[in-house]
Amino acid sequence: MQPSTLQSTILATAALVAAACTTTPTVSAPEVPAGLRPPAGQTVFLETLATGVQIYECAPKSDQSAFEWAFRAPEAKLMDRAGKTIGQHYGGPTWESNDGSKVVGEVKARDPGPNLSAIPWLLLSAKSTSGNGVFTPTTSIQRVQTTGGLAPSLPCDAGSVKQMARVPYTATYYFYRAA
Repeated sequence: MQPSTLQSTILATAALVAAACTTTPTVSAPEVPAGLRPPAGQTVFLETLATGVQIYECAPKSDQSAFEWAFRAPEAKLMDRAGKTIGQHYGGPTWESNDGSKVVGEVKARDPGPNLSAIPWLLLSAKSTSGNGVFTPTTSIQRVQTTGGLAPSLPCDAGSVKQMARVPYTATYYFYRAA
């Protein structure tokens, strides 16, 4: 018995939908100022959404003339667009995947971004990678679409030295590799 044209069309459509569901979604590089673009020959391969805190400590300024909230480290969960936790971000700055791979970055450029009440946008280069997993091929990282995370507006003086503040923030990180 020959399948009808309608049955063939339904089967072909179902096969295309199944194939589309099993492919990895493509990631597009964000629109950023020229200074935050990775070097030529790199392509974006991963997008993560970060939710966490920027950690600050009340400390004397380098010239000892006054006190300031000094940035110490980030602490955030990294998620994909579906909300699945795929890793964590912490001091170094380090991004670590659930698969054990890590990348440590080094800031190369910064831009205030469009939201002046948020931490700046950054371009970082991979200073080192380790493990065998998703972060292993990373060569550059962008931090964009930031909210929150600025140093606290609480007083920072001799009476509050060594006090820590955890300021909520969100950001989107884009990871690049050699093309």
